[in-house]
Amino acid sequence: MDWITHEEDVWFDFRGSSPDQLVSGRYYKGTVDGFADFGVFVDLAPGVTGLLHRSELDRRLESLDWEPGDTVFVQVKNVRDNGNVDLSWSIRQSGDEFRGAQVHDPDGDADGETIESDDDDDGPGPVRQTPTPDHDEALNGDADADADDESDVDADGTDTTDTDAADGTDTTDTDAADGSTAASADEPTADLDRVDVDSLDDRVGETVRLEGEIVGVRQTSGPTVFELRDASGAVDCAAFVEAGVRAYPDVEVGSLVRLDGEVERRYDELQVETEALEILADDEAADVERRLADALTAEARPESATTLVDGDAVDAVAEDLVDAAETIRRAVLESRPVVVRHAATTDGYVAGAAIERAVLPLIREEHAAADAEYHYFTRRPLEESVYDMDDATNDVTRMLQDRDRHDEKLPLVLLVGTGSTVESSDGLGLLGIYGARRVVVDADVADAAVADDCEAIVNPGLAGADAADLSTGTLAATLAATVDPDVADDLSHLPAVSYWGDAPEAYVSLASEAGYDADRTRELREAIALEAYYQSYEDKRELITDLLFDDAGGLAGHISEQFRRKLDAEVDTATANVETRDEGDLTVEVLDTDAYTHRFDFPPTSLLLDELGRRRDADLIVGVGTDECYLRSAGDLDVRGVAGDAAERVDDAGITAASVRDGRIEFLSGRRDAAVDAIVAAAVERLA
Repeated sequence: MDWITHEEDVWFDFRGSSPDQLVSGRYYKGTVDGFADFGVFVDLAPGVTGLLHRSELDRRLESLDWEPGDTVFVQVKNVRDNGNVDLSWSIRQSGDEFRGAQVHDPDGDADGETIESDDDDDGPGPVRQTPTPDHDEALNGDADADADDESDVDADGTDTTDTDAADGTDTTDTDAADGSTAASADEPTADLDRVDVDSLDDRVGETVRLEGEIVGVRQTSGPTVFELRDASGAVDCAAFVEAGVRAYPDVEVGSLVRLDGEVERRYDELQVETEALEILADDEAADVERRLADALTAEARPESATTLVDGDAVDAVAEDLVDAAETIRRAVLESRPVVVRHAATTDGYVAGAAIERAVLPLIREEHAAADAEYHYFTRRPLEESVYDMDDATNDVTRMLQDRDRHDEKLPLVLLVGTGSTVESSDGLGLLGIYGARRVVVDADVADAAVADDCEAIVNPGLAGADAADLSTGTLAATLAATVDPDVADDLSHLPAVSYWGDAPEAYVSLASEAGYDADRTRELREAIALEAYYQSYEDKRELITDLLFDDAGGLAGHISEQFRRKLDAEVDTATANVETRDEGDLTVEVLDTDAYTHRFDFPPTSLLLDELGRRRDADLIVGVGTDECYLRSAGDLDVRGVAGDAAERVDDAGITAASVRDGRIEFLSGRRDAAVDAIVAAAVERLA
């Protein structure tokens, strides 16, 4: 996401004339213009109107009590090339709920000016500043309220609060030696005992002392927000000097600190208003570091794998599952983002959703911020089952931007059902160069060499077990239950959903016990497959959650009907245009997928060929595109071997195995006919 909760601290009064003058991420005061079935139109200035889509609301559209002409506060999410303005919901809907307000006047002299509070309108309320040393003395009992009043007046009656007696310069917010903000010089002096972050829920309104590691620093348009983690959890601590000015500039991610402040609950979020902050050193820093390390090790590692159903394949990787679960739990405890990459297939979505189901509660428990689950967990589907340089470059770019802009730690990248073969080595290697942690989980094919490209790999085949009846969705659900045993019951039906063929009876029974019979698991499987195709690069978090875990209103059945209708129509068309070849004792069916499928509509080629394989008796099915083909066979087919043999037959066609998992082989389009003939011949030889 491009914004964080604390960007709400300042709202802007837009005085421009064009949408492209708006700044994405800022919060603006607007006026309700009108309603539509899909959202609310909000005027930000004369001639500049944005749409607050119903999907951005935190409530149902019809439950809004807004009327045309009402003043509202919204965030500019995006300004499109055509001038359309996408708006997001602001949890704060009154000016006095913000820390401050500024003028946004792109073409005028007023740009950046502060808007003063006015009790008669929706202007901002008072702002708490990070205290100067005088405030610390008051906290420490060195001066009472009367003394504070007197200290503001010199002997001759001159007010000296904000000026140096010698030269009249302002010293309240600036250190005389180096010009740094006074917030950087504040040190805790109050006589307070250290408390744990997990106790703050019972301490709202109290001034507390925390000790821990700074795991995040975010400079907002209002305060500087430090995320502090101790042995029990993490909490946001806001330090304010003036709007947009960095408080405590010496404090960075990784600093071990002592912080005093008042605990507040701001719109269902715990937050500490920082009053003093000190970087610890030597023995004090070592004590904090030791407490954190001991707590992290004790909390992160599960005692054992939590299996959904006993089986040799899962048993073979039990210790690997524990290692992977520890890595995931440790990332959450370290405030390290978790990025899950999976294929845009039913098996991939089931696997990714299982991990998501386990990790999100841990993030909510660990972080007080209401949006933490979106900040620390991301699920990004892949259009292919190979984690290539394009995918890795995308991830590296994002993580470096997050590191530089938000001081965010480099993520744990969890590759589920992808990344397990050498075709992904380049992508994994790029992540490794930048220090991102990598864990691969795949029940299907895997290459031992990949173990050198990641910190951990969970694959039954590499562990010497037969995993023919194990789906990646099942393996990921087992990992998820190991990460958080409390969600194991929620996951019990997922293995049965993940199988396109006949699911093992143990998983069918497990789903049935959870209330999911064969028809319901089929509907879920088909519904996920259809939704996985559309916007395949999006996680569709809420929709997938509704389908897999909260479907009480027939959503899966509705989507499943569309799946079946679209798939049946495409199978009928493909069947009518299949070219059948007799190759010795084998029957080979070849389909020109460019000519005889709707390439830009559902189903995708891979899924169509899978269905043809299930419905037809051919020994080998080949789907041929412009510069690639897919192989499907009930027999044991070595795709890399086929590609290598074919390349020897036609050495100028650029034939190479692109994805072992997908059965995909690439070639040069100019040598398509020769390449396909060579690939078919090589495959037949290996199947014979």
